[in-house]
Order: sequence, then C-alpha cells, then structure tokens
Amino acid sequence: MPKAEPRLRPPPQSRLKLAQLRLVAAIEDCGSVSAAAQALNMSQPAASRLVAEVEAAFGASLCERLARGVRLTPVGAALARHARSVLLQLAEAERELGDLKEGRRGAVFVGAVSGPAFDVMPAAVLEVRARAPEIELSVKIDSSNVLARDLLAGRLDLMLARVPDDLDADEFDAYALGIEEARLIVRRDHALLARGVAKLADVAAFEWVMQPRGTPLRRAIEGLFLAANLAPPRRLLATTSLTMTMMTVARADAIAAVSHEVARFVCEAAAPGALAVLPTAFSLVVQPFSLVSARSRPLSPAARTVYETVLRLAAGAR
Repeated sequence: MPKAEPRLRPPPQSRLKLAQLRLVAAIEDCGSVSAAAQALNMSQPAASRLVAEVEAAFGASLCERLARGVRLTPVGAALARHARSVLLQLAEAERELGDLKEGRRGAVFVGAVSGPAFDVMPAAVLEVRARAPEIELSVKIDSSNVLARDLLAGRLDLMLARVPDDLDADEFDAYALGIEEARLIVRRDHALLARGVAKLADVAAFEWVMQPRGTPLRRAIEGLFLAANLAPPRRLLATTSLTMTMMTVARADAIAAVSHEVARFVCEAAAPGALAVLPTAFSLVVQPFSLVSARSRPLSPAARTVYETVLRLAAGAR
C-alpha cells in the first residue's frame, strides 16, 4: 500500500505578523522575553502570547530557558535572521516611499533653451544634488518649439523656455522669469572685428548660423532686419546644436546669434582664443522665457522640488 503523503501545513509566512518578527529579533538582542517586551513597549503576557503563536505556526520551540533569561533555538535563530532581513527591507521601503512623497527621490526631466541652460540650470542642478542627491535629473537643451511639444507629450516634467505662438497657451502653466539677450559671435580673426562696432547693415552680407525657422531667436533676428528695412540673411545654416554652431563660426566667416550666457561661455571657457563677441550698435532681445509645466499634469514631488529650486534661484538672480 503506497505510503500516504504527509499533510502539508499552510506556509508559515502566511501566519506571521510584523509584531512577531520584531519580537523574535528583540529576544535575540535582549536575551529575555521580558526585556524584549519592554524594548518594544508591550506587556510580557502579550509578548509570551506572540511567541506561543509563532511556535504553534511552526510546530517548534523558539526559545530555551537558561538560568538567566532565554536563548533562541536553531529554529528561533533562523527566524530572527529572516526577521531582520524583512524588517530592514520594510524600513528601506518606508524610507523610499517617504523620499518619493517628500520629493527627495525620483526621475525628473527638464528642458531648457540655451540662455537659462547656461545660467540658471547649473546652479539648480548643484542645489538639487545637495538637497536631494537621489533625484535622477535629466536636462535637454533645445528650442522652445521642440521642448514645448515634449512637455505636452509627457517626455518632460517642466521647461525653461517660451510657449510657442502656434500652441494653445491654456495647456501650460508659465511663470515669467526674465528676458533673454543675445550676442553675435564670430571667429577671433573675423574681418568685422577690425572695423569696431558693427552696424546691422555690416552683418547682413555674411553667412549666418541660426536656429530653425519659427524659433523665438530666429524671429527676433528677422524682425530686427525687417524693422530696419533690410532683407534678413539668406545665406545661413539652421541648427539647434551649439557644437555645430561653434564649429561653423570658428572655421568660416559666419556669424551666429546666441544668448548672452552662451556667448560668455563659448568665448571665454569653451573655446578661448577661437571665438569672440562681436560689438554691435544694436541690441538683440528675445521675448521673455518662463518656467513652464503642463497644466493637465500635476508635478511629481521630485519634479516639484526641482521646480521650486529653479524658481527660487531665478528669482534671486533678478
């Protein structure tokens, strides 16, 4: 006659409670049930009852009495080891959830046009790193047209840019931070530098590197020429890449319009001696940029932390 299969008990873990796990770990630390109960702020009868429940669930004793106190049995010691692991994971889960709730952890995607990308964002990144080092921060530098569509598509949490005219402004929450001034950059031995302060007519005949058609900086340049009854530059390379802009200007007689912050960086830090700011008799001001979020999508706690940091730094820089 085949031997009967042993009847399996329900898995012990389905009958364990957190209070029991904490108690078993405390008994190992304290060496007695009464001291463990006191450490956990419970009565000794309640602690003894929890021990009895665990022993009934496992069908084995957890403690053996000594002259003074108790010592865990091998079963009790194994349970205490697993209890510490579970409690540690729970503590880590609580910390992570708290960090997420308080905006100290999470992934945040920010877009920025070149001016604030070189001015506000570096300081914001440093402050976020100091306050919440576990926030994973990604920054995309592009034109407002590209960034605004990425924001609406959910690929960005917020942006330092402008709301394009062809998009519905009601889809955005925008806080104006300031205007963006542009400068013209040329290679260090460009012929215009020897002439002194350049007039608008002086720069019209040269090749230009510009942002794509329809972007605020491109419109500002074209509007400047049209207001002076001059034809906008026709020989140009359109790109949003700062690297391509710098390479083209450094190797040709081309002129590029970039934000004041970018001009200062590329002429003094990135390519000293290769590029220079061209003095002009006219100013080039782009419409104000804003700190922008999608109205239909609330910011996550981590994104809110970055938003408030950028807002505070931008306001302080005014």
